Amino acid sequence: MAQFFTRGSFHSDNEAAAYNRVAWKLIPFLLILYIISFLDRVNVGFAKLQMAADIGLSDAVFGLGAGIFFIGYAACEIPSNILLQRFGARIWISRILVVWGIISICFMFVTTPAQFLTLRFLLGIAEAGFYPGIVLYLTYWFPGKLRSQVCALFFIGIPIAGLIGAPLSGFIMKQMAGTSGYAGWQWLFLLEGLPAVIGGIVTYLYLANGPKDATWLAAPERNIIVGALEAEEATHRAMGHGHRLIDALTSGKVWLLAIINFSLLGGIYGIYFWMPQIVKDLGVKDVFLNGVVTSVPFAVACIIMIAVGRSSDRMRERKWHIIGSAMVGALGLIGGASLTATPALALASLSLAFGGGMAALTVLWVLPSALLTGAANAGGLALMATVGNLGGYVAPYVVGLAKEATGRTDYGLYLMAAVMIVGGLLVQLLPRNSTIDEAEQQDVLKEGSAVGAL
Repeated sequence: MAQFFTRGSFHSDNEAAAYNRVAWKLIPFLLILYIISFLDRVNVGFAKLQMAADIGLSDAVFGLGAGIFFIGYAACEIPSNILLQRFGARIWISRILVVWGIISICFMFVTTPAQFLTLRFLLGIAEAGFYPGIVLYLTYWFPGKLRSQVCALFFIGIPIAGLIGAPLSGFIMKQMAGTSGYAGWQWLFLLEGLPAVIGGIVTYLYLANGPKDATWLAAPERNIIVGALEAEEATHRAMGHGHRLIDALTSGKVWLLAIINFSLLGGIYGIYFWMPQIVKDLGVKDVFLNGVVTSVPFAVACIIMIAVGRSSDRMRERKWHIIGSAMVGALGLIGGASLTATPALALASLSLAFGGGMAALTVLWVLPSALLTGAANAGGLALMATVGNLGGYVAPYVVGLAKEATGRTDYGLYLMAAVMIVGGLLVQLLPRNSTIDEAEQQDVLKEGSAVGAL
Protein backbone atom coordinates (compact mmCIF):
# COMPACT_ATOMS: atom_id res chain seq x y z
CA MET A 1 0.00 0.00 0.00
CA ALA A 2 1.26 3.50 -0.83
CA GLN A 3 2.36 5.56 2.16
CA PHE A 4 1.34 9.11 3.00
CA PHE A 5 4.57 9.73 4.92
CA THR A 6 8.09 8.51 4.20
CA ARG A 7 10.08 6.48 6.75
CA GLY A 8 12.58 9.33 7.10
CA SER A 9 10.01 11.42 9.01
CA PHE A 10 9.94 8.97 11.94
CA HIS A 11 12.09 7.31 14.59
CA SER A 12 10.92 3.75 13.97
CA ASP A 13 8.98 1.56 11.56
CA ASN A 14 6.21 1.20 14.15
CA GLU A 15 5.79 4.96 14.40
CA ALA A 16 5.69 5.31 10.60
CA ALA A 17 3.12 2.50 10.36
CA ALA A 18 0.92 4.08 13.06
CA TYR A 19 0.74 7.50 11.42
CA ASN A 20 0.28 6.09 7.94
CA ARG A 21 -2.61 3.98 9.26
CA VAL A 22 -4.26 7.07 10.74
CA ALA A 23 -3.66 9.02 7.53
CA TRP A 24 -5.28 6.34 5.37
CA LYS A 25 -8.26 6.18 7.73
CA LEU A 26 -8.90 9.91 8.02
CA ILE A 27 -7.44 11.97 5.18
CA PRO A 28 -9.30 10.48 2.19
CA PHE A 29 -12.62 10.77 4.05
CA LEU A 30 -11.98 14.34 5.25
CA LEU A 31 -10.77 15.25 1.79
CA ILE A 32 -14.07 14.09 0.29
CA LEU A 33 -15.97 16.19 2.82
CA TYR A 34 -13.87 19.23 1.98
CA ILE A 35 -14.46 18.74 -1.74
CA ILE A 36 -18.20 18.62 -1.03
CA SER A 37 -17.82 21.75 1.08
CA PHE A 38 -16.16 23.71 -1.68
CA LEU A 39 -18.55 22.52 -4.36
CA ASP A 40 -21.42 23.91 -2.30
CA ARG A 41 -19.56 27.09 -1.49
CA VAL A 42 -18.42 28.16 -4.95
CA ASN A 43 -20.75 26.49 -7.45
CA VAL A 44 -22.58 29.81 -7.42
CA GLY A 45 -19.84 31.06 -9.79
CA PHE A 46 -21.07 28.62 -12.44
CA ALA A 47 -24.74 29.06 -11.59
CA LYS A 48 -24.35 32.78 -12.27
CA LEU A 49 -23.70 32.08 -15.95
CA GLN A 50 -27.40 31.12 -16.27
CA MET A 51 -29.22 32.32 -13.16
CA ALA A 52 -28.18 35.98 -13.49
CA ALA A 53 -30.62 36.52 -16.35
CA ASP A 54 -33.35 34.39 -14.74
CA ILE A 55 -33.51 36.28 -11.43
CA GLY A 56 -32.12 39.70 -12.45
CA LEU A 57 -28.72 39.34 -10.76
CA SER A 58 -26.22 42.13 -11.53
CA ASP A 59 -22.44 41.69 -11.32
CA ALA A 60 -22.25 43.89 -8.21
CA VAL A 61 -25.05 41.99 -6.42
CA PHE A 62 -23.46 38.68 -7.40
CA GLY A 63 -20.12 39.84 -5.97
CA LEU A 64 -21.91 40.90 -2.78
CA GLY A 65 -23.70 37.55 -2.58
CA ALA A 66 -20.51 35.59 -3.22
CA GLY A 67 -18.85 37.49 -0.41
CA ILE A 68 -21.71 37.85 2.10
CA PHE A 69 -21.40 34.12 2.73
CA PHE A 70 -18.24 34.94 4.68
CA ILE A 71 -19.94 37.46 6.96
CA GLY A 72 -22.18 34.76 8.44
CA TYR A 73 -19.29 32.30 8.27
CA ALA A 74 -16.87 34.59 10.11
CA ALA A 75 -19.39 35.53 12.82
CA CYS A 76 -19.80 31.91 13.91
CA GLU A 77 -16.27 30.49 13.50
CA ILE A 78 -14.99 30.86 17.07
CA PRO A 79 -18.22 29.64 18.78
CA SER A 80 -18.29 26.68 16.41
CA ASN A 81 -14.74 25.56 17.24
CA ILE A 82 -15.40 25.87 20.97
CA LEU A 83 -18.58 23.80 20.60
CA LEU A 84 -16.65 21.20 18.58
CA GLN A 85 -14.31 20.76 21.53
CA ARG A 86 -17.28 20.46 23.87
CA PHE A 87 -19.49 18.07 21.91
CA GLY A 88 -16.84 16.19 19.94
CA ALA A 89 -15.89 16.27 16.28
CA ARG A 90 -18.17 13.41 15.23
CA ILE A 91 -21.42 15.10 16.27
CA TRP A 92 -20.45 18.66 15.44
CA ILE A 93 -18.99 18.09 11.98
CA SER A 94 -21.94 15.89 10.97
CA ARG A 95 -24.34 18.62 12.16
CA ILE A 96 -22.56 21.23 10.04
CA LEU A 97 -22.72 19.06 6.92
CA VAL A 98 -26.43 18.24 7.13
CA VAL A 99 -27.57 21.82 7.77
CA TRP A 100 -25.46 23.37 5.03
CA GLY A 101 -26.55 20.69 2.55
CA ILE A 102 -30.21 21.51 3.14
CA ILE A 103 -29.62 25.25 2.71
CA SER A 104 -27.57 24.67 -0.45
CA ILE A 105 -30.44 22.70 -1.99
CA CYS A 106 -32.82 25.57 -1.19
CA PHE A 107 -30.94 27.77 -3.68
CA MET A 108 -32.77 26.01 -6.51
CA PHE A 109 -35.95 27.85 -5.45
CA VAL A 110 -34.43 31.38 -5.51
CA THR A 111 -36.37 33.84 -7.68
CA THR A 112 -35.04 37.27 -6.58
CA PRO A 113 -31.65 38.84 -5.73
CA ALA A 114 -32.86 39.39 -2.14
CA GLN A 115 -33.53 35.67 -1.70
CA PHE A 116 -30.12 34.92 -3.19
CA LEU A 117 -28.37 37.22 -0.70
CA THR A 118 -30.33 35.82 2.25
CA LEU A 119 -29.50 32.21 1.47
CA ARG A 120 -25.82 33.01 0.88
CA PHE A 121 -25.68 34.59 4.34
CA LEU A 122 -27.45 31.60 5.94
CA LEU A 123 -25.16 29.17 4.11
CA GLY A 124 -22.18 30.93 5.67
CA ILE A 125 -23.66 30.54 9.15
CA ALA A 126 -24.44 26.86 8.51
CA GLU A 127 -20.96 26.01 7.24
CA ALA A 128 -19.10 28.07 9.88
CA GLY A 129 -16.54 26.07 11.77
CA PHE A 130 -16.09 23.29 9.22
CA TYR A 131 -12.74 24.49 7.85
CA PRO A 132 -11.04 25.47 11.16
CA GLY A 133 -12.82 22.57 12.85
CA ILE A 134 -11.19 20.03 10.56
CA VAL A 135 -7.79 21.71 10.99
CA LEU A 136 -8.29 21.51 14.76
CA TYR A 137 -9.38 17.88 14.46
CA LEU A 138 -6.19 17.03 12.56
CA THR A 139 -4.12 18.38 15.47
CA TYR A 140 -5.76 15.70 17.64
CA TRP A 141 -3.97 13.08 15.52
CA PHE A 142 -0.78 14.47 13.95
CA PRO A 143 2.24 16.20 15.56
CA GLY A 144 3.74 19.44 14.31
CA LYS A 145 6.43 17.80 12.21
CA LEU A 146 3.77 16.32 9.88
CA ARG A 147 1.25 19.15 9.73
CA SER A 148 2.39 20.91 6.55
CA GLN A 149 1.99 17.66 4.64
CA VAL A 150 -1.30 16.88 6.39
CA CYS A 151 -2.67 20.37 5.73
CA ALA A 152 -1.58 20.11 2.08
CA LEU A 153 -3.35 16.76 1.73
CA PHE A 154 -6.51 18.25 3.27
CA PHE A 155 -6.41 21.66 1.58
CA ILE A 156 -5.87 19.95 -1.76
CA GLY A 157 -9.64 19.50 -1.59
CA ILE A 158 -9.93 23.14 -2.72
CA PRO A 159 -8.26 22.67 -6.12
CA ILE A 160 -9.70 19.15 -6.50
CA ALA A 161 -13.16 20.62 -5.97
CA GLY A 162 -12.40 22.98 -8.83
CA LEU A 163 -10.83 20.23 -10.93
CA ILE A 164 -13.90 18.01 -10.54
CA GLY A 165 -16.55 20.62 -9.92
CA ALA A 166 -15.79 22.90 -12.85
CA PRO A 167 -16.50 20.39 -15.64
CA LEU A 168 -19.19 18.68 -13.53
CA SER A 169 -21.02 21.96 -12.95
CA GLY A 170 -20.81 22.83 -16.62
CA PHE A 171 -22.07 19.36 -17.58
CA ILE A 172 -25.05 19.52 -15.18
CA MET A 173 -26.07 22.98 -16.32
CA LYS A 174 -25.89 22.04 -20.00
CA GLN A 175 -27.39 18.53 -19.91
CA MET A 176 -30.05 19.01 -17.23
CA ALA A 177 -31.42 22.34 -18.48
CA GLY A 178 -35.18 22.09 -18.84
CA THR A 179 -35.47 18.63 -17.25
CA SER A 180 -38.73 18.40 -15.25
CA GLY A 181 -39.22 22.11 -15.87
CA TYR A 182 -36.14 23.21 -13.94
CA ALA A 183 -33.23 25.28 -15.29
CA GLY A 184 -29.71 23.89 -15.39
CA TRP A 185 -28.58 26.08 -12.49
CA GLN A 186 -31.44 24.74 -10.33
CA TRP A 187 -30.33 21.16 -10.96
CA LEU A 188 -26.79 22.25 -10.11
CA PHE A 189 -27.79 23.32 -6.57
CA LEU A 190 -29.86 20.19 -6.01
CA LEU A 191 -27.32 17.63 -7.22
CA GLU A 192 -24.35 19.31 -5.52
CA GLY A 193 -26.22 19.92 -2.26
CA LEU A 194 -27.38 16.35 -1.62
CA PRO A 195 -23.84 14.94 -1.02
CA ALA A 196 -23.41 17.23 2.02
CA VAL A 197 -26.53 15.78 3.68
CA ILE A 198 -25.38 12.21 2.94
CA GLY A 199 -21.84 13.06 4.06
CA GLY A 200 -23.13 14.36 7.39
CA ILE A 201 -24.89 11.08 8.14
CA VAL A 202 -21.81 9.04 7.18
CA THR A 203 -19.57 11.31 9.29
CA TYR A 204 -21.54 10.50 12.43
CA LEU A 205 -21.09 6.79 11.79
CA TYR A 206 -17.45 6.91 10.65
CA LEU A 207 -15.38 9.43 12.63
CA ALA A 208 -13.85 8.96 16.08
CA ASN A 209 -13.46 12.03 18.28
CA GLY A 210 -9.75 11.37 18.75
CA PRO A 211 -7.10 8.62 19.03
CA LYS A 212 -8.25 7.64 22.54
CA ASP A 213 -11.73 6.84 21.14
CA ALA A 214 -10.55 5.11 17.95
CA THR A 215 -11.44 1.42 18.31
CA TRP A 216 -9.73 0.71 14.97
CA LEU A 217 -6.31 1.60 16.44
CA ALA A 218 -4.25 -1.15 18.08
CA ALA A 219 -3.04 -0.35 21.62
CA PRO A 220 0.63 0.14 20.58
CA GLU A 221 -0.42 2.51 17.78
CA ARG A 222 -2.64 4.48 20.16
CA ASN A 223 0.20 4.76 22.68
CA ILE A 224 2.59 6.11 20.04
CA ILE A 225 0.16 8.78 18.84
CA VAL A 226 -1.20 9.87 22.22
CA GLY A 227 2.28 9.87 23.77
CA ALA A 228 3.72 12.05 21.01
CA LEU A 229 0.88 14.57 21.18
CA GLU A 230 1.04 14.79 24.98
CA ALA A 231 4.79 15.35 24.78
CA GLU A 232 4.27 18.09 22.18
CA GLU A 233 1.68 19.85 24.33
CA ALA A 234 3.95 19.64 27.39
CA THR A 235 6.76 21.23 25.36
CA HIS A 236 4.54 24.10 24.24
CA ARG A 237 3.35 24.76 27.79
CA ALA A 238 6.94 24.68 29.09
CA MET A 239 7.89 27.27 26.45
CA GLY A 240 5.08 29.53 27.69
CA HIS A 241 2.69 29.06 24.77
CA GLY A 242 -0.89 30.03 25.59
CA HIS A 243 -3.50 27.39 26.33
CA ARG A 244 -6.56 29.49 27.25
CA LEU A 245 -8.97 31.03 24.74
CA ILE A 246 -8.07 34.52 25.95
CA ASP A 247 -4.42 33.78 25.10
CA ALA A 248 -5.37 33.34 21.45
CA LEU A 249 -7.66 36.37 21.30
CA THR A 250 -5.00 38.68 22.80
CA SER A 251 -1.99 37.29 20.93
CA GLY A 252 -0.39 39.69 18.48
CA LYS A 253 1.14 36.73 16.63
CA VAL A 254 -2.27 35.15 16.08
CA TRP A 255 -3.77 38.42 14.84
CA LEU A 256 -0.85 38.81 12.46
CA LEU A 257 -1.44 35.29 11.15
CA ALA A 258 -5.12 36.16 10.72
CA ILE A 259 -4.30 39.26 8.65
CA ILE A 260 -1.91 37.27 6.46
CA ASN A 261 -4.63 34.66 6.00
CA PHE A 262 -6.99 37.47 4.95
CA SER A 263 -4.60 38.59 2.22
CA LEU A 264 -4.04 35.09 0.84
CA LEU A 265 -7.69 34.07 0.89
CA GLY A 266 -8.68 37.31 -0.82
CA GLY A 267 -6.62 36.36 -3.85
CA ILE A 268 -7.66 32.71 -3.78
CA TYR A 269 -11.40 33.36 -3.54
CA GLY A 270 -11.24 36.17 -6.04
CA ILE A 271 -9.85 33.67 -8.56
CA TYR A 272 -12.20 30.89 -7.51
CA PHE A 273 -15.46 32.81 -7.75
CA TRP A 274 -14.62 34.74 -10.89
CA MET A 275 -12.67 32.09 -12.84
CA PRO A 276 -15.69 30.96 -14.91
CA GLN A 277 -16.39 34.58 -15.89
CA ILE A 278 -12.70 35.25 -16.61
CA VAL A 279 -12.52 32.17 -18.85
CA LYS A 280 -15.72 33.27 -20.58
CA ASP A 281 -14.17 36.69 -21.19
CA LEU A 282 -11.17 34.94 -22.73
CA GLY A 283 -13.53 33.58 -25.39
CA VAL A 284 -14.80 30.26 -23.99
CA LYS A 285 -18.60 30.63 -24.21
CA ASP A 286 -19.82 27.00 -23.98
CA VAL A 287 -20.57 26.20 -20.30
CA PHE A 288 -19.18 22.66 -20.41
CA LEU A 289 -15.98 23.68 -22.20
CA ASN A 290 -15.73 26.60 -19.78
CA GLY A 291 -15.74 24.09 -16.92
CA VAL A 292 -13.01 21.99 -18.55
CA VAL A 293 -10.74 25.00 -19.12
CA THR A 294 -11.45 26.36 -15.64
CA SER A 295 -10.21 23.10 -14.13
CA VAL A 296 -6.64 23.63 -15.38
CA PRO A 297 -5.49 26.05 -12.61
CA PHE A 298 -6.88 23.68 -9.98
CA ALA A 299 -4.87 20.74 -11.37
CA VAL A 300 -1.69 22.83 -11.29
CA ALA A 301 -2.43 23.91 -7.71
CA CYS A 302 -2.63 20.28 -6.52
CA ILE A 303 0.95 19.65 -7.63
CA ILE A 304 2.34 22.90 -6.19
CA MET A 305 0.65 22.43 -2.79
CA ILE A 306 1.98 18.91 -2.20
CA ALA A 307 5.50 19.88 -3.32
CA VAL A 308 5.64 22.96 -1.06
CA GLY A 309 4.10 21.15 1.93
CA ARG A 310 6.63 18.32 1.73
CA SER A 311 9.50 20.78 1.30
CA SER A 312 8.42 22.82 4.32
CA ASP A 313 8.23 19.76 6.60
CA ARG A 314 11.48 18.30 5.29
CA MET A 315 13.40 21.56 5.76
CA ARG A 316 11.48 22.44 8.95
CA GLU A 317 11.11 25.97 7.62
CA ARG A 318 7.89 27.93 7.33
CA LYS A 319 8.38 31.65 6.73
CA TRP A 320 10.21 31.62 3.40
CA HIS A 321 7.96 28.91 2.02
CA ILE A 322 4.98 31.18 2.73
CA ILE A 323 6.67 34.31 1.36
CA GLY A 324 7.93 32.65 -1.82
CA SER A 325 4.58 31.02 -2.55
CA ALA A 326 2.69 34.29 -1.94
CA MET A 327 4.96 36.17 -4.34
CA VAL A 328 4.42 33.54 -7.03
CA GLY A 329 0.68 33.87 -6.44
CA ALA A 330 0.80 37.67 -6.79
CA LEU A 331 2.87 37.53 -9.99
CA GLY A 332 0.38 35.03 -11.37
CA LEU A 333 -2.50 37.41 -10.68
CA ILE A 334 -0.65 40.22 -12.44
CA GLY A 335 0.03 37.95 -15.42
CA GLY A 336 -3.58 36.78 -15.53
CA ALA A 337 -4.75 40.39 -15.64
CA SER A 338 -2.23 41.69 -18.19
CA LEU A 339 -1.96 38.81 -20.66
CA THR A 340 -5.60 38.52 -21.71
CA ALA A 341 -4.63 39.09 -25.34
CA THR A 342 -2.97 35.66 -25.19
CA PRO A 343 -5.51 33.38 -23.44
CA ALA A 344 -3.06 30.47 -22.97
CA LEU A 345 -0.57 32.70 -21.12
CA ALA A 346 -3.35 34.29 -19.05
CA LEU A 347 -4.58 30.84 -18.02
CA ALA A 348 -1.03 29.70 -17.17
CA SER A 349 -0.56 32.81 -15.03
CA LEU A 350 -3.82 32.24 -13.16
CA SER A 351 -2.73 28.64 -12.57
CA LEU A 352 0.44 29.92 -10.87
CA ALA A 353 -1.61 32.48 -8.95
CA PHE A 354 -3.95 29.87 -7.53
CA GLY A 355 -1.17 27.35 -6.87
CA GLY A 356 1.07 29.90 -5.15
CA GLY A 357 -1.73 31.24 -2.97
CA MET A 358 -2.86 27.77 -1.95
CA ALA A 359 0.70 26.63 -1.15
CA ALA A 360 1.27 29.68 1.06
CA LEU A 361 -2.02 29.01 2.83
CA THR A 362 -1.08 25.38 3.43
CA VAL A 363 2.09 26.25 5.33
CA LEU A 364 0.52 29.23 7.14
CA TRP A 365 -2.09 27.03 8.84
CA VAL A 366 0.63 24.98 10.54
CA LEU A 367 1.77 27.91 12.66
CA PRO A 368 -1.08 28.43 15.20
CA SER A 369 -0.71 24.88 16.53
CA ALA A 370 3.02 25.51 16.99
CA LEU A 371 2.27 28.59 19.11
CA LEU A 372 -0.86 27.57 21.07
CA THR A 373 -2.37 24.57 22.84
CA GLY A 374 -5.77 23.46 24.14
CA ALA A 375 -8.61 25.98 23.98
CA ALA A 376 -6.18 28.62 22.74
CA ASN A 377 -5.38 26.46 19.72
CA ALA A 378 -9.09 26.02 18.94
CA GLY A 379 -9.71 29.74 19.34
CA GLY A 380 -6.59 30.72 17.40
CA LEU A 381 -7.51 28.56 14.44
CA ALA A 382 -11.05 29.95 14.48
CA LEU A 383 -9.79 33.55 14.76
CA MET A 384 -7.51 33.00 11.76
CA ALA A 385 -10.43 31.63 9.78
CA THR A 386 -12.75 34.43 10.93
CA VAL A 387 -10.51 37.29 9.85
CA GLY A 388 -9.15 35.42 6.84
CA ASN A 389 -12.54 34.57 5.42
CA LEU A 390 -13.46 38.24 5.43
CA GLY A 391 -11.01 38.29 2.52
CA GLY A 392 -13.42 35.92 0.85
CA TYR A 393 -16.08 38.59 1.30
CA VAL A 394 -14.04 41.58 0.18
CA ALA A 395 -12.29 40.14 -2.89
CA PRO A 396 -15.29 38.87 -4.90
CA TYR A 397 -17.22 42.04 -4.11
CA VAL A 398 -14.37 44.32 -5.20
CA VAL A 399 -13.91 42.37 -8.43
CA GLY A 400 -17.66 42.58 -9.05
CA LEU A 401 -17.72 46.35 -8.47
CA ALA A 402 -14.71 46.84 -10.74
CA LYS A 403 -16.26 44.77 -13.51
CA GLU A 404 -19.59 46.53 -13.30
CA ALA A 405 -17.96 49.96 -13.33
CA THR A 406 -15.43 49.31 -16.10
CA GLY A 407 -16.52 46.11 -17.84
CA ARG A 408 -13.12 44.62 -16.94
CA THR A 409 -11.93 42.15 -14.30
CA ASP A 410 -8.22 42.99 -14.54
CA TYR A 411 -8.39 45.97 -12.16
CA GLY A 412 -9.74 43.72 -9.42
CA LEU A 413 -7.00 41.15 -10.09
CA TYR A 414 -4.29 43.83 -9.81
CA LEU A 415 -5.69 44.92 -6.45
CA MET A 416 -5.75 41.31 -5.17
CA ALA A 417 -2.14 40.87 -6.30
CA ALA A 418 -1.13 43.92 -4.26
CA VAL A 419 -2.92 42.56 -1.19
CA MET A 420 -1.21 39.18 -1.61
CA ILE A 421 2.19 40.88 -1.82
CA VAL A 422 1.48 42.78 1.39
CA GLY A 423 0.45 39.53 3.07
CA GLY A 424 3.69 37.86 2.02
CA LEU A 425 5.75 40.77 3.35
CA LEU A 426 3.88 40.69 6.67
CA VAL A 427 5.21 37.18 7.26
CA GLN A 428 8.58 38.84 7.93
CA LEU A 429 7.06 40.33 11.10
CA LEU A 430 6.49 36.87 12.57
CA PRO A 431 9.07 35.68 15.12
CA ARG A 432 12.24 34.34 13.54
CA ASN A 433 12.34 30.59 13.02
CA SER A 434 13.75 29.92 16.50
CA THR A 435 10.42 30.98 18.01
CA ILE A 436 8.33 28.90 15.63
CA ASP A 437 10.57 25.96 14.79
CA GLU A 438 12.25 25.63 18.16
CA ALA A 439 9.00 24.18 19.46
CA GLU A 440 8.96 21.67 16.63
CA GLN A 441 12.59 20.70 17.25
CA GLN A 442 11.83 20.18 20.93
CA ASP A 443 8.81 18.11 19.95
CA VAL A 444 11.04 15.83 17.89
CA LEU A 445 13.24 15.18 20.93
CA LYS A 446 10.21 14.54 23.12
CA GLU A 447 8.68 12.21 20.53
CA GLY A 448 11.93 10.27 20.29
CA SER A 449 11.95 9.77 24.05
CA ALA A 450 8.27 8.75 24.07
CA VAL A 451 8.70 6.25 21.25
CA GLY A 452 11.93 4.87 22.72
CA ALA A 453 10.17 4.21 25.99
CA LEU A 454 7.49 2.01 24.36
